[in-house]
Amino acid sequence: MKNLVFFFLYFSIFNLALAQSGEESGQIRFKADSLKQLYYSTGEKNLDYLNSLIEFEANPDSLLKYGEIYLEKALEGSLDNHIASANIMLGYAYKFKGDLSKALEYFFESLKYAQKSGSMRAQGRSYITIADTYSASENSQNASIYYRKSIEILEQESDSISLGSAIFNAGDEYLKMGKLDSALSFVERAQLIFEAINFEIGEAYCLGNLGMILAEYGDKLTSEKRINQAIEILEKYHEYYPISDYLNYMSNIYLDKRDRQTALGYAQRSLDLASKYGLKDQISEANLLLSVIYEQLNNPAKALEFYKKHIQYRDSVKNIQAVQEMANLRTDYEVSQKQAEVDLLESEATIATLRAKRQTMVLYGVVVVLLLVALLAIGAYRRFKFEKETNKIIEEEKNRSEELLLNILPEEIADELKLYGKVKAHRFNSATVLFTDFKSFSSMAEEISPEQLVESIDYYFKEFDVITDKYGLEKIKTIGDSYMCAGGLPTETERHAFDVVKAGKEMMDFIKKPKPEGIVQFEMRIGIHTGPIVAGIVGVKKWQYDIWGDTVNIASRMESNSEEGKINISGTTYEIIKDEFECEYRGSIEIKNRGIWEMYFLKG
Repeated sequence: MKNLVFFFLYFSIFNLALAQSGEESGQIRFKADSLKQLYYSTGEKNLDYLNSLIEFEANPDSLLKYGEIYLEKALEGSLDNHIASANIMLGYAYKFKGDLSKALEYFFESLKYAQKSGSMRAQGRSYITIADTYSASENSQNASIYYRKSIEILEQESDSISLGSAIFNAGDEYLKMGKLDSALSFVERAQLIFEAINFEIGEAYCLGNLGMILAEYGDKLTSEKRINQAIEILEKYHEYYPISDYLNYMSNIYLDKRDRQTALGYAQRSLDLASKYGLKDQISEANLLLSVIYEQLNNPAKALEFYKKHIQYRDSVKNIQAVQEMANLRTDYEVSQKQAEVDLLESEATIATLRAKRQTMVLYGVVVVLLLVALLAIGAYRRFKFEKETNKIIEEEKNRSEELLLNILPEEIADELKLYGKVKAHRFNSATVLFTDFKSFSSMAEEISPEQLVESIDYYFKEFDVITDKYGLEKIKTIGDSYMCAGGLPTETERHAFDVVKAGKEMMDFIKKPKPEGIVQFEMRIGIHTGPIVAGIVGVKKWQYDIWGDTVNIASRMESNSEEGKINISGTTYEIIKDEFECEYRGSIEIKNRGIWEMYFLKG
């Protein structure tokens, strides 16, 4: 929520007026297109049009394309202010794509030119973007440091919106860290600034955060008042996403305090709002909250009902423990239902038997014995069938949980997570990392429909997954049009470099084959490097097995320094595979921030 607040608050007074007029997303899109037309119609000389694009453009590929144009023109004219702004634009492009490391590089580059220009406002702007990126990567210590730097600079300027945004974001970061006193102080200060300039939506976010802070303190009455004030303002601006988040947050707080009825009210309000406006993430979160609340209220039927709805909106496994607990809940519920049926049958049979005995004890004695034997046989059969069905249900839920977990984590890591509840980071002295990238992806993305683009990427990446499995490699992740995998982990192997090279060659062969109608024919480049890495998972939600280290960065540089249709490998990898694969020496090439590296093209 915080980064969204800053992006909305920061860039200009014009943007403030636009927001307060209630202009819809279609008009904002029109404004972005108009700025592009104005730029080209003036002979590509007025860089102010490109500078204004970031206020309206939300497409990361478009930001990347025009950010590169902007940076090139600004560098030609040695315009430090524009160079700083262009790096901001490129940083946001990569941040929206999920590449926080690359985004941070551009934001630091922006800071360098902002300091060179002497503009205090530009420096404050760069510090905030750096802090926001550290916050997004959950590095609260660095985030709070850079927020304070931005505040110190912006206090010398007359830009109240930027100053208020920096102070608010710092307060939000302290709230995440659990430092309630600091969080309260910063948010109240931001609120005073926004009130002074009559910036209502900024006041709303401050009220919402104050509500959450007061709820943590246990001040239920004032907390609800602040949250409701925030919601009332945000509804005027159709900001339903943060409203639903605030309601879910409040529900979680009261659930932790075991005030389940209050938690139930907040979660239901969040679900109603999210359902009305189609906010799928919030629908999923609210349904999961309601499921947990009803489970604690000893209402398994309701808990199961909301959990099923949560599953419908859930895109991936968020918490394997919750999945297993809900599977147990479902099993217990079905067991109790079947047991009630068996008990009812046995009860009716017993009454019938007693009545028969009373009517004719002697005459029908033999019949009664036979009836009892039959009932026992039926009961034994029903119990056997019931236990078999119950075990099947338990096994299916267990297998489903296992399959979902193994879709996002390697088997060894999943086993460690289930055994210990956490996973230690592992260092591998030698692993081989592969990156792919499609040529002209950004420009092509603007020319075809989003549906065709996603269908095409899915077509390629599915085949890459098959190739990765074939050679025993580990798929790490996809970032936009880039595919990343590695060999030699999570189990160390001796021939990981050979396996990765073979996989890369098959991927390149597949790219060059004719494609079905409707699938975009891309050209691709590949980069490969071998070296030490650290691997593991971080966080408690949306787990992802990932790798870190200089080896990853160098492999990425091998890809960016490759050419379309070719596989570029480092000298390190070449020394390992040179006896089995023919290579073409490219020479010693300097790569950004990593010095001089020898590179080779695979031949054949």
